[in-house]
Amino acid sequence: MNLKEKYADLIVRSGLNVQKDQIVVVRANVEMNDFVRLIVKSCFDVGAKDVIVRYSDDEINRMRYLSGNRMPYDYEALFHNETAEKGACYLSLVGEDPDGMKGVEPKLMAIYRKALREMTQPYRDKLDYMHAAWCVASVPTMAWAKKVYPESEDALSDLWNAVLKISRVDEKDANENWNEHRASFDKRVHILNHLDIESVHYTNSLGTDLVVELPEGYVFAGGGSFLDNGNYYFPNIPTEEIFSAPKKTGVNGKLYSALPLAYNGAIVKDFWFEFKDGQVVDYDAKEGKEVLTSILETDEGSKYLGEIALVPYGSPISALDTLFYETLIDENASCHFALGASYNECIEKGLEMSEEELLEHGMNQSFTHVDFMVGTSDLSIEATLKNGKKIHIFKDGKYTSEFDEYTLN
Repeated sequence: MNLKEKYADLIVRSGLNVQKDQIVVVRANVEMNDFVRLIVKSCFDVGAKDVIVRYSDDEINRMRYLSGNRMPYDYEALFHNETAEKGACYLSLVGEDPDGMKGVEPKLMAIYRKALREMTQPYRDKLDYMHAAWCVASVPTMAWAKKVYPESEDALSDLWNAVLKISRVDEKDANENWNEHRASFDKRVHILNHLDIESVHYTNSLGTDLVVELPEGYVFAGGGSFLDNGNYYFPNIPTEEIFSAPKKTGVNGKLYSALPLAYNGAIVKDFWFEFKDGQVVDYDAKEGKEVLTSILETDEGSKYLGEIALVPYGSPISALDTLFYETLIDENASCHFALGASYNECIEKGLEMSEEELLEHGMNQSFTHVDFMVGTSDLSIEATLKNGKKIHIFKDGKYTSEFDEYTLN
């Protein structure tokens, strides 16, 4: 196998963990066709029943939004819900033009996304309650490559080299690389889940000063996830994060972004949020404030945080010192939060709870989930335990020896 074939095989076998006689649904940009064929071949090699590919095109999508007539059709919801009922798994290949939706009102895209999510609740439930595997992986396209490497004469090759590197695809067995990577999360996840944390306090020189309470029975996870049938899969390739959920009403203070946010073909730069009792009460951005407005106006839950994620500043992705304008990659270079929905797996017995029960336990619910990066080289994260003891989890943007060497009673 060449490296691209290994990458496709990694996505199919470890990312999705495709099972014999399973349906695989692939979402991709038309420019990714050559790589999609490698994905399809790998799916059939492991015994997939069928592979359904849904292509999109940046410019066509843009024209449809500008036409003013862009709402989901019933058949779109029917497709998602029916394939989910048949036990499908879902692959999203990302790599669209970061500037592809210039000129389109962010509100129009937000309305479409919210409407589609409302129509596809059965499909969403399969994903949220760990009945269906899903994976997001990046595939370079020319427009994206030129955005990342504007001075390069061979930007596409440069981006491919970076994507393969951060995805741990090399001359070795890529799936075995990821088995080893999975094990690297276990110790820190174990410590976090047994520290009995009351809250965490974020500070840095950008001005971040934020206290985040964790819900009773919080759960940190990292690497991959288990489906309800016991199959293990990696929802994100690459991934460097350990994540959980904040208590919905337990976030107070000011939080500054460390990197631009690329969202629906628009860029938001130098932004901040102020929280009181969990809710965003003020915000601003040097560029793209209207995009933040469209996110925050999605629904009641989009004004609250749903994810807290730890990524050391010295991670393999941050070591490249490159802004990729793709959240999947950039979020794994930096500690981050997400506005919107929390993950059910981030609280004890969360996979057995209804949305109402999750809310009662402090888990935010929303139709959206938008990650944004806050990690810096001087980020400090201090945990306050329920017994009153304090422990620094991060100093200078990295895990501390105090945390890594912590001995649980």
